[in-house]
Amino acid sequence: MKMFEGGVTAAKGYKAGGIYAGIKKKRKDLAMVYSVVPAKGAGVFTKNMVKAAPVLWDMKLIKESSFIQAVVINSGVANACTGKVGDENNLLMAQAAAKALNISADAVLTASTGVIGKHLPIDIITEGIMKVSETITDTPEAGRLAAEAIMTTDTYCKQCAVSFELDGREVVIGGMAKGSGMIHPDMATMIAVITTDANISKELMQEALSNDVKKTFNMISVDRDTSTNDTLLLLANAQAGNREIVHKDESYEKFCNALNMVTTKLAKLLAADGEGATKLLEVKVKGAATWEDAAAISKSIISSNLVKTMVFGNDANWGRILCAMGYAQVEFDPYKVDLHIESDAGSVKLAENGLAADYSEDKASEILSSVVIKVTADIHSGEAEATAWGCDFSYDYVKINADYRS
Repeated sequence: MKMFEGGVTAAKGYKAGGIYAGIKKKRKDLAMVYSVVPAKGAGVFTKNMVKAAPVLWDMKLIKESSFIQAVVINSGVANACTGKVGDENNLLMAQAAAKALNISADAVLTASTGVIGKHLPIDIITEGIMKVSETITDTPEAGRLAAEAIMTTDTYCKQCAVSFELDGREVVIGGMAKGSGMIHPDMATMIAVITTDANISKELMQEALSNDVKKTFNMISVDRDTSTNDTLLLLANAQAGNREIVHKDESYEKFCNALNMVTTKLAKLLAADGEGATKLLEVKVKGAATWEDAAAISKSIISSNLVKTMVFGNDANWGRILCAMGYAQVEFDPYKVDLHIESDAGSVKLAENGLAADYSEDKASEILSSVVIKVTADIHSGEAEATAWGCDFSYDYVKINADYRS
């Protein structure tokens, strides 16, 4: 099993493209992913009660459509809180893609990201869909263009791919994601599309995806805001030629492990590119009674604004970490907690048995000055552990979001 450079076109039988259609002022804003043969679809979506029109459309199609063959995504306008007009515009998006690709609209998933409450410039989008459909290819460059076209405040495109073997056949899973702000998923992340040429039953691919997000996309946070548009889509077109995975056997485990490699990589890329972020914060909580306890505590730490500003300021104010652990609604003894921080500059123990350890403030500050910071909290209550990813909180986060619509 190996990871390599690639995205949604890495697996066999997928084409993609991304263009500037005119939705945004300058950057690419319209992407398309297409399977040359009908594919099975799975998805996980936001648990926010306020759901965008494309989310509702995709939820229905994943449940009811016999197959999926395309995904069309616009950035710049979220098509959320847009009522009946939003639903109609979303349908027009799907119909435009269906016409361009000569497939059924019920085989087209949609996604939108951007400003909430604005209506889609639907004439621009439908015209753009025809244009992007003429550019789609199966090249790595085409996958990258699609990944760039779904960006909003992202500073770089996010994609990766993994190859592995099933039944003597090479199988590939590739994906792209976008997200920089409004990232506190309760399912997946803002927008992510994963493609695979594996042959796997619809039921098992949905179960694999739903289980996976609990330990990957659901373990990241930038700003504690769960989006109205969170969408994670998985397409499987069986072009690898392996025997269909219909049981939870060794082949299923390999598929799940490869999927996890892709989603973990994308999740970390999202956390590292949080709006205004200068550092990736990785928090491992170990010694917990259950994985759920460890997950709750680790995510509480990476979600804390005081911890995030502490990391930004290179200040080893470790009491903020313990405080964030304490309101995670998990029972533990604070006087059994050990805290460590580490980076490429070294490591130090900040606290032992819940009390200040003997460490150098200068060394701790040097460690926190690195681009990737790792925090380990051992609560000595059991054997379970979990890892969450976040970022620091800089001045630029406020600047970006205070001026987002302009």
